[in-house]
Amino acid sequence: MASRFTELAVDCHDPERLAAFWCAVLGFDVLDRREGLVEIGSWEPTAEEVRARQMPPTVAFLRVPEDKAGKNRLHLDVSPIDSTTEAEVTRLLGLGATRADVGQGDGRSWVVLADPEGNEFCVLRSLAPQSPGTAQGQA
Repeated sequence: MASRFTELAVDCHDPERLAAFWCAVLGFDVLDRREGLVEIGSWEPTAEEVRARQMPPTVAFLRVPEDKAGKNRLHLDVSPIDSTTEAEVTRLLGLGATRADVGQGDGRSWVVLADPEGNEFCVLRSLAPQSPGTAQGQA
């Protein structure tokens, strides 16, 4: 038997704020809320479902006293599903994301942003249906 990837834990100062940000980014709901922890996800996992097959992980935001130091070694990538990459970047900036420079250089097909606590993530190409003659990620 193998293990399952069930949860991604994110250390942060304000779990409520980051959970609200990521719920808005991903369309997730809060699944659990305790002192110093907020867990979000797209589904309510049960042990039986997780054992039966690989399921999307939840994201847990945990309060820690330490500040973020340096570039993340692990980060999320998101792909817009109903808009262009540029429109999604604009939406995420409006939610509180900021542009981030992790040495990616210019001319990349993705955009690096940071959440309200500085955790980097990438916005990749759009998965929205394309009209004929429209380049991927453009509108």
